[in-house]
Amino acid sequence: MKTISTLQTARYEYKPKLPAVLTSKPEAVAIEYGKPTKSVADQKELAELFKNTYGKPEATFVKGKNPTVNNTIRVGVILSGGQAPGGHNVIAGLYDGIKKGNPDSKLYGFLGGPSGLVDGKYIEIKDKLMDSFRNTGGFDIIGSGRTKIETPEQYDASVETAKKLKLDAIVIIGGDDSNTNAALLAEHFLTIGLSTRVIGVPKTIDGDLKNAQIETSFGFDTATKTYSELIGNIGRDANSAKKYWHFIKLMGRSASHIALECALQTQPNVCLISEEVESQKLTLRQVTDNICSIICKRAENEENFGIVLIPEGLVEFIPEMKNLIASLNDIMAKKEAEFNRCKTFTDKKNWLRNELKGTEFRTFDSLPESIADQFLADRDPHGNVQVSRIDTEKLLAQMVETRLSELKKEKKYVGKFSSYTHFFGYEGRCAFPSNFDADYCYSLGYTAFMLIASGVTGYLASVRNLTLPAKEWTCGGIPLTMMMNMEQRHGEMKPVIKKALVELDGKPFKEFAKKRDKWAIETSFVYPGAIQYYGPTEVCDACSKTLTLERGKRPSCKKNTEKK
Repeated sequence: MKTISTLQTARYEYKPKLPAVLTSKPEAVAIEYGKPTKSVADQKELAELFKNTYGKPEATFVKGKNPTVNNTIRVGVILSGGQAPGGHNVIAGLYDGIKKGNPDSKLYGFLGGPSGLVDGKYIEIKDKLMDSFRNTGGFDIIGSGRTKIETPEQYDASVETAKKLKLDAIVIIGGDDSNTNAALLAEHFLTIGLSTRVIGVPKTIDGDLKNAQIETSFGFDTATKTYSELIGNIGRDANSAKKYWHFIKLMGRSASHIALECALQTQPNVCLISEEVESQKLTLRQVTDNICSIICKRAENEENFGIVLIPEGLVEFIPEMKNLIASLNDIMAKKEAEFNRCKTFTDKKNWLRNELKGTEFRTFDSLPESIADQFLADRDPHGNVQVSRIDTEKLLAQMVETRLSELKKEKKYVGKFSSYTHFFGYEGRCAFPSNFDADYCYSLGYTAFMLIASGVTGYLASVRNLTLPAKEWTCGGIPLTMMMNMEQRHGEMKPVIKKALVELDGKPFKEFAKKRDKWAIETSFVYPGAIQYYGPTEVCDACSKTLTLERGKRPSCKKNTEKK
């Protein structure tokens, strides 16, 4: 018998809030188009690649008439990529919209991600199944996967599945790569004359799928609040024991949004921002020395403890490490069989001595053996170093310890150093969504339904004005091609949705930079505590500090959030 927690039972009953325009009957919501759009770069190349979907206008939903919204429709939904809190609510919003438009409409969930579409593996989502996943974390209702639909055979199989189920639309819930796939699928369907429309939904806890129209990707709010609770707990422990430095790696390979948000929430002594490290062209030694400088200053105040936050992808932003990784990838691609004949780490190192440039080998040789070996471990399917598996937190902790020992001999360090390392990643991907994410995701799903009912394809669902109460949110869609540029991937120039990195002249980073010197020396930890679901609105419905700083403060409200 399945055991269900009291909180889970209560969350099933929570009624997500919608933008006011979506609370009307579907037939009373019209779509309003703006001016034609263009991509963020490479307009000529992208217009040629997306002859049917490039340059479409932005769409906004307003009160009006929608004569086709009550037609019976058949829709498929895909969860693509890594899990993010709120995915089930996207499906719930989509499901409720479809059924509100016409009770005879059907929603099919493709199993295991995009491969479910290719392989024709699916289930029909009905009331009982949907109700058992509302407002819960995870993607387990239908599962997820990272298959990319890119070969002719995969496209043909996807077309056959769409035809078999007589699908009017497919909704792809995913990040930048998944929604790039959505754009390509929408274009392909139009090219061959298939009427199945394709709509995307912006998902990633990393926070790197955003722009003026997509204010945040879903899951970021919940994940950063979950990580911040854990960081706060460790901060309180550190301030109690007063004898440990905690090096904490956080998810975020391509951008440091998670680390920055968690720093704003918890006020650690050190938070490394990969984009700043790259901008300043810092070496690994300089990063180490900067941390040691703060540790030494705190030791003078007899505070031999602290918190260091580290983005997952930091090593790829340190120029010398980036060059090393690129060279290793290139060498392994050309001489993998030769390398594989090396059985021990010493054999591998000696072999690399003749393959790497002098500066690159010296960088490799400077790494602790346990970390250097991770650069040579199993490659990803494309033969590249799996950066996410490199224990950057352990690397920095070890290098700091070595450097402090040197400083102690030089009588430049008077403290005691003892460290613990942590990696917070999977802990945040499937948490119960915060009220913000529960509401936002439900609104995104309902918006996806309205885009389908309005006859568009190649669009990404967009809900805006997110720092206002939910009833004041606006919603619509933006063309997926609007977010694209051309980038080199595996030796070829390909269309991709451009990742949003931390902007060093943006308000969130400036707020952090203004205060970090104080946090470095003075123990200023903040303890956010667990996510609150019921209680004062200003506590339970608050959005991330990043979003608040970027979009303006949310009006305070002293009413309680009802347990609906």
